[in-house]
Amino acid sequence: GAGVCSPPPCPGHPKTWRGDGEGAGSASPMGPPAPTTHPRCSPQGSLDCPNLEFGYGDADGHGAELSELYSYTEEPEFGTNRRCFEEDFHTQVRGRRWLELDRAQQKAYVMHLLDGLEVVNRDKRLKVARAILYLAQGVFGDCDNEGDVLHWSRHNSFLLYQLGTFTAFLELLNMEIDNSQACSSALRKPAISLADSTELRVLLSVMYLMVENIRVEQESDPPEWKTCRETFRMELGFPVRTEEPFALLLFTMVTKFCSGHAPHFPMKKVLLLLWKVLLFTLGGFEALQAMKVRKREELGLPPLPEDSIQVMRSMRAASPPTYCIELVEQQQQKRGHRSRRVRPLMKQDSLDIYNERDPFKNDEAGIDEEESDDVDSGIEGELDLMERDAIIPAVPAQRAPIERVSFPKGLPWAPKVRQKDIEHFLEASRNKFIGFTLGQDTETLIGLPRPIHESVKTLKQHKYISISDVQIKNEEELEKCPMSLGEEEVQETPCEILYRAMLYNLPQYMIALLKILLAAAPTSKAKTDSINILADVLPEEMPITVLQSMKLGIDVNRHKEIIVKSISALLLLLLKHLKLNHIYQFEYVSQHLVFANCIPLILKFFNQNIMSYITAKNSISVLDYPHCTVHDLPELTAESLEAGDNNQFCWRNLFSCINLLRILNKLTKWKHSRTMMLVVFKSAPILKRALKVKQAMMQLYVLKLLKIQTKYLGRQWRKSNMKTMSAIYQKVRHRMNDDWAYGNDIDARPWDFQSEECTLRANIEAFNSRRYDKPQDSEFAPVDNCLQSVLGQRLELPEDFHCSYELWLEREVFSQPIRWEELLHYQ
Repeated sequence: GAGVCSPPPCPGHPKTWRGDGEGAGSASPMGPPAPTTHPRCSPQGSLDCPNLEFGYGDADGHGAELSELYSYTEEPEFGTNRRCFEEDFHTQVRGRRWLELDRAQQKAYVMHLLDGLEVVNRDKRLKVARAILYLAQGVFGDCDNEGDVLHWSRHNSFLLYQLGTFTAFLELLNMEIDNSQACSSALRKPAISLADSTELRVLLSVMYLMVENIRVEQESDPPEWKTCRETFRMELGFPVRTEEPFALLLFTMVTKFCSGHAPHFPMKKVLLLLWKVLLFTLGGFEALQAMKVRKREELGLPPLPEDSIQVMRSMRAASPPTYCIELVEQQQQKRGHRSRRVRPLMKQDSLDIYNERDPFKNDEAGIDEEESDDVDSGIEGELDLMERDAIIPAVPAQRAPIERVSFPKGLPWAPKVRQKDIEHFLEASRNKFIGFTLGQDTETLIGLPRPIHESVKTLKQHKYISISDVQIKNEEELEKCPMSLGEEEVQETPCEILYRAMLYNLPQYMIALLKILLAAAPTSKAKTDSINILADVLPEEMPITVLQSMKLGIDVNRHKEIIVKSISALLLLLLKHLKLNHIYQFEYVSQHLVFANCIPLILKFFNQNIMSYITAKNSISVLDYPHCTVHDLPELTAESLEAGDNNQFCWRNLFSCINLLRILNKLTKWKHSRTMMLVVFKSAPILKRALKVKQAMMQLYVLKLLKIQTKYLGRQWRKSNMKTMSAIYQKVRHRMNDDWAYGNDIDARPWDFQSEECTLRANIEAFNSRRYDKPQDSEFAPVDNCLQSVLGQRLELPEDFHCSYELWLEREVFSQPIRWEELLHYQ
């Protein structure tokens, strides 16, 4: 891969190499300085890094989400927007500032600006659009601090929406998308820069600021704003004038960009806006959980055993598996004795409290952790390079006391049992004790011993029926009895409308998103045929000094990170909402992601030094919005760029990693053919390395992915990874009768995987055909053969029909020759 071989920056160590060489973005001609030893990172120091205090949510903080809209190369345009506004404002309102106007005067001025968008002259229109963008950015020229800028940005966004600015900008956006002159000009250029997408960037920035500011709720919002928010959400999710939702236009922009017809499209802004529009119209993770609870009530299903969001928030991270200590133990077992200084056996809770050393710190200091792309160490009994080479020094007798933690009683998740599990258990029991089976009958227990009765009772107590199970059963009934069951009532939700609009081009949308994700991944190597995602970050004049090169290198890496963040978030959001809306909609998107090689792409993404990626410092805080708009910029130096910020980790990168792991879980859950893909692509060592990140939620999804493939990895792998097995037992939900740790399950036999995917595909096609391919005259509709009743039907005719009735008769009846011979063809 193209990862960085240096140690990750250590929190508390002020001067460690940032490692912005991930990906092909670093333009700095200077190589990395030699890593300096710091007590926190040295082999002899305190070797356990702290837990990452990361709060997973729908998005980052409001200010951070707004700042990521702009690249550092766009920083001079803040001044341009301000000049465009002030030149026009001072001609209309003399001697006063925007903040001093009352609401009626502010409305009058915005209406004046909207009139200016109607002019034919392109340059004048752009100046007006920049003035509106300055309003949406919070009239920072009149503000004293960052809080005021964010306050006025929200205030102005609501004002702009109420006066119809979003609709006006939507029309302008459609014009720019169809601007063939700009497309052909960009195609002729050898190198595309910021200048090629100026108009599009201004339009998308205004729309993004309006969506994001109106989407975010605050307790102090007046009732008028809350009404406005719901109206805007309805407008975006339930289109009235147009036949397609706004999100579909953005998806179309993505496919047009990837096809090469519009290489100048500012893809980062398009993807950020698309993600926030989906988040706003469909709802975030907490809204999704509430919808799930409500839907279970409507279907008459028992309530959920727990709130998964709250459970994950209360979970603690485990220490990474102590591979090296296990190796020493194995060597000493062979010699027939154990050292008193090395613990012979780890207790179950030691994953959380074992604090003697972190084996990954010493390894990363001197050993290149990257393995080749094909992970040549194999899977069974695999040990990473660093695991083989590390020799542990004797643990010192005197050390800091271990801080014991209190553990919750029992396991974090309630166990679940599927109907299929009960059927399999009874089938095996009947075969064993009475010699025949009763199919899907789970009630008849005659002839079975008492312990089997108790087991079935326990299984039924933990039986879980998902919404998906009900939807699949309903679909089977509709396929069997289309006449007697009649038409299905489909609820018009924003998710249903979006799926219907996306349906026929959905494969192209998924392929386009994955193409951009591949181009933005830090492990991707630059190829001549790959798409150029840097069109909206590269300046017209390339850097000529070392400092400019360093700044651009940080900007490019940050740009790629934001693209990965937006794609991972919007894909996860789409998958979760579609799964709740209808399981076969989710399966359709999932299958196209799998066909487009999403699984190996995500594994390729994680086949890097993941700690370096999560602790990357690709940001220059003094250039971030809104800081750069209200403070004088200090002189940038190489040292200040190297230092980066003081954060323990990069929020967006950890957020992206968790999202990608969740997508991988969604694609592979209960799909044995896709689980085998994880095995074939040798994902186990890649995923194990991701356990180094001490964040409970990320570790949970890594352990889930390891759990589903454990049965295929062989006994030697399980024997060599007992700490990982213990962590799976401790953190992941238990499925009763799930033989995940031993591989004796019937589902582990890999002979029918291709037919599994084919059956699923047939079911999806039947669902899409039944629900969305309805012809105007259904073949099941009764045919009226009575001439009198047919002629007697009242037809709805347009109001002006009587005016042109005679003309219609002449054109359609009298002037048409009667071809009697055609009647013979229909007999």
